[in-house]
Amino acid sequence: MSSRFVHRWFFLVNTQICSSPRLQRLWRRFMAQPLDRATLRAIAERALDEWDICAAELELISISENTVFRVDTGTGETYVLRIHRPGYHNLAELNSEQQWTAALKRAGIGVPLPRLTPEGHGYATVPVPGSTETRHVGIVEWFDGVTLSSIIAEAADMEALALHFDQLGRIAARIHNQAVSWQIPKGFQRHAFDAEGLMGDTPFWGPFWILPELKAAEREHILNARRVIYRTLSDYGKDGETYSLIHADLHPHNLLVNGDQLHVIDFDDSGFGWHQYEIAVALDAYRKPPHFEVARDALIAGYRSERAISDAAIELLPMFLLIRSLALLGWLHERPEHNKGDRVRNLIQSACRQAEALGI
Repeated sequence: MSSRFVHRWFFLVNTQICSSPRLQRLWRRFMAQPLDRATLRAIAERALDEWDICAAELELISISENTVFRVDTGTGETYVLRIHRPGYHNLAELNSEQQWTAALKRAGIGVPLPRLTPEGHGYATVPVPGSTETRHVGIVEWFDGVTLSSIIAEAADMEALALHFDQLGRIAARIHNQAVSWQIPKGFQRHAFDAEGLMGDTPFWGPFWILPELKAAEREHILNARRVIYRTLSDYGKDGETYSLIHADLHPHNLLVNGDQLHVIDFDDSGFGWHQYEIAVALDAYRKPPHFEVARDALIAGYRSERAISDAAIELLPMFLLIRSLALLGWLHERPEHNKGDRVRNLIQSACRQAEALGI
């Protein structure tokens, strides 16, 4: 292979990467080294110095999309320290997330406030020991409580299930009320779950139509669904009544209940999108009858008690549930470590059934 060909190949690859935010994210993720627990702890300890926090206890909570530690200061203060994975959000996007959550807090919605560094920064960029890489680290207040998903799992009857989804609908509507009326600050940067971000050539969560698990007929079915949905979303538009900033991951695992208080956590996926997509995410894990019908109706009733949403908008919910399934396929394709057992195969079959039910 000639050096001229190699240089040309690298030029083309770099040009494609530079012109596509999604490819930039994938490239940074590909180039980043996986970190062991000792290294992650070292990063967390180094980050605490940036906040002048002396931790009496530093407990690893989870290693998933991001790495999360619980920080106890020994003086009654408890925080969440989050090491952000490379290739998902840049510093401007992370700062924008904190701008929005601060605005939600001012609107009376229970969200975690960031702890700022002495210099007033919401994040610190910390070097990875023994590497030229860095990680963005943020610290927010800790909320005690039980996840709403755990409470729903123990619900004794359909009436209790309905009560909890009514709560979820109310908080979703309050988030959307704030988002629609909020004046977006200059320089604010977040991704969009719009027609391009969901069904375009480079969707935010990955090209769901290239999975190797897809059979030929399934791929054609999904490609056709993608084309139809793209046109529908493009024609539907971004009216302020149904499109704004959304949490985008508002399922019951991301709501904490403490007495009569309901807190919303994990705004990592938040961006611009349709309100029906928010509702679809909340319902996604509860699709089996009779739970789905009860959960859906209660969520919509709770939502409408705080914010109007038309019947015509709700009629699009089955399409947004299909969109959620397709987005998850793209997400799993780019994160094969989460593809356990028959998860992808079952999701493919579910997506095809949903498309067929919609006449696509």
